[in-house]
Amino acid sequence: MTLRFWPAAASAATGILVGAAMAATRFVVDQTGPASLALLRYVIGFCCLLPVVLLSPGRTRFARRDLLPIALLGITQFGILIALLNYGLRFVPAGRAALIFATFPLLTMVFAAALGHERLTVPKILGVLLTIAGVGLALGEKAVQSDGSHEWVGELAVFASALCGAACSVLYRPYLRTYPALSVSSFAMLASVAFLAVLAAAEGFFASLPRFTPGGWLAIVFIGVNSGVGYYLWLWALGHAPATQVTVFLALSPITAAWLGALLLAEEISALSAVGLALVALGLWLAHREMPTA
Repeated sequence: MTLRFWPAAASAATGILVGAAMAATRFVVDQTGPASLALLRYVIGFCCLLPVVLLSPGRTRFARRDLLPIALLGITQFGILIALLNYGLRFVPAGRAALIFATFPLLTMVFAAALGHERLTVPKILGVLLTIAGVGLALGEKAVQSDGSHEWVGELAVFASALCGAACSVLYRPYLRTYPALSVSSFAMLASVAFLAVLAAAEGFFASLPRFTPGGWLAIVFIGVNSGVGYYLWLWALGHAPATQVTVFLALSPITAAWLGALLLAEEISALSAVGLALVALGLWLAHREMPTA
């Protein structure tokens, strides 16, 4: 088994976990505010990572100059990205938001090439474009249906959230080459928790105890554990493979969410979903081929 298999496997697992978290979020999102839900999600995620960090041999000591950049990456990845995405969903349907967010790997590829971290190759470009087309087919009419006025505001917000994620995916790499992925993910997530606590306070999160149905609590615990494991796998993959080849697996997220939504929440699923998945698979294969620079 080649060394390239493990980063790809970690990236694929992350894409599927993100999709599962999307489906679980739809189950519980009506029971609390978006910032409060994000806070609970990453508090649980951090608590999952903390024991592993404490039991790891040797303590990671971050250089003082690296503390603020890693914290800002965590705040952007979890706080600002989620806030923009949730704001955008107020104006555009979830299907179209998922399609816009699927430009994440394309934006990552442009960022990485601009900074000289990656080469633009023909298979990589075609692979990324195919995954976007595959997501569009899998979502069907959900990706193009209209949901009222001021949609451009929502579209811009969702695109900005993808832009934040793409920038973070590229900018994490120097720190992941210096420090263990587990330490970076724990510290970045802790920084995001502090930021999200401020946003959640504005929603009245600390005024009273959270109230969820038993199923809602199960969904939140699942999302939190999912986030801790998924974020570690994400950063580990970013430390061992080019950012574009990691982020392209996010195309699995909306397809996973759509299929789980159909299975568990009785949501409708496009008849072209299987064709979309096939295009995504072809795109992933192309994105991992080594060919001459475009």
